Amino acid sequence: MRNGVMLQAFEWNVPNEGNHYDFLREQIPELAEAGITALWLPPVTKATSIWDTGYGAYDLYDLGEFDQKGDIRTKYGTKEQLHQLINAAHEAGLQVYADVVLNHKAQADEEETFLAVSVDQNDRSRELDEPHDITAWTRFTFPGRGETYSDFKWNFNHFTGVDYDSRSGNTGIYKILGENKDWSDNVSGEKGNFDYLMFADINLAHPEVRADLFHWAKWFIEETGVDGFRFDALKHMDHDFVRDLVHHIRSFAPDFYFVGEFWQPGLGEKESYLAATEYQLDLFDVALHFNLFGAAKGPFDLRNILAGSLVKHHPDLAVTFVDNHDTQPGQSLNSFVEPWFKKIAYSLILLRQDGYPCVFFGDYYGLGEPEPMAGLRSVITNLLYIRKNYAFGEQQDYFESESLIGWTRLGSDDHPGSLAVLISTGDMATLRMFVGEDQAGRIYHDLTGASPAEITIDQDGWADFEVGPGDVSCWAEKDD
Repeated sequence: MRNGVMLQAFEWNVPNEGNHYDFLREQIPELAEAGITALWLPPVTKATSIWDTGYGAYDLYDLGEFDQKGDIRTKYGTKEQLHQLINAAHEAGLQVYADVVLNHKAQADEEETFLAVSVDQNDRSRELDEPHDITAWTRFTFPGRGETYSDFKWNFNHFTGVDYDSRSGNTGIYKILGENKDWSDNVSGEKGNFDYLMFADINLAHPEVRADLFHWAKWFIEETGVDGFRFDALKHMDHDFVRDLVHHIRSFAPDFYFVGEFWQPGLGEKESYLAATEYQLDLFDVALHFNLFGAAKGPFDLRNILAGSLVKHHPDLAVTFVDNHDTQPGQSLNSFVEPWFKKIAYSLILLRQDGYPCVFFGDYYGLGEPEPMAGLRSVITNLLYIRKNYAFGEQQDYFESESLIGWTRLGSDDHPGSLAVLISTGDMATLRMFVGEDQAGRIYHDLTGASPAEITIDQDGWADFEVGPGDVSCWAEKDD
């Protein structure tokens, strides 16, 4: 979406009260006014329990409608509340993206016995023993839903691996054996082969699985009216399946949006995955996140803040973000950007011309228990205001030194006027930047309010802009 901003509308520790959808619905007028154009919702399908954040996927067809896994609702609310939220978002002009978990299933209804072999957790291509029978939870019958929406029942043939053998009581990674059955070759090469991630790993090459997931996708989109998918655990999913699913959805929803989580800082495998899926989906810019994380820790050369990032090499396919539910404190990928750097980090994703920025719920509203943290709502809202009203047109970079960088946006026909952004991770500093000859004689002020100064643009369109220590300043013409 042109100049759009996505809000990741949850954090890991959202209270388990069943009213999160209602909370978000109440926030929509303010979010729309601030400049948020899309909501990324947490997984809305039934998980292992109402305490599950949603990534322990149980039944894709249960949106908080059936009495399964201890309750009718999910952690976030009921199907009715979900519909009310999506309708309110659409009425306010916001898109809605659903977080979909198609890599694995959890909390099966019955056990089954089948042939398997254990593999090395650090090299899943290496088998550790001979094929033998194990007993595991792989039979999904959905007794609370029955055959409503789909009569498909899952069994061990529809999975490639599990992590527990109840017969022996042992945990590990067990590859399920069978005719034409193995790990996918079209996944990340980490750990020898990273097809298996957790729970019962779905065999995305199985024709019955493909048929039901294709059916589910059409049903889900028509049932909810969502405008896009955020694919969870993309590097563990067969890229042929993802490509085919995208084509299937685009056959009846041509403008549907896709973004995937491919959690790897390096460009190599991400670029291969983008090519294999025919550049039909965006990816979250993990490399930029780690650059921001490193810069906050310091020392870090700000001139390298975009090094290796997706937004630098594939700007039209990059979703830029500062933090998310996995990087927040206490989570498995904990790499939380330090609070002092957040304003700088958000200016880098919100005020530059490339990338589709994503604001994290935890940064905006704050984090809940067990590690509460105040949000930066006013800071981010100010940057959103600047993006919405001033961040347009050609960009010129001034990456001056390891602790001082800046850039200007020179406006457009629809949004005349220029913007100058300056970042310092060191002392107070000034940087001479060009904002356009048409700006000569105009008086600029700092839209963030951090600097009380007023700066007059010289006859050639240049000025010496200033920034405080460890801060951001954003300069534009003063409106009398």
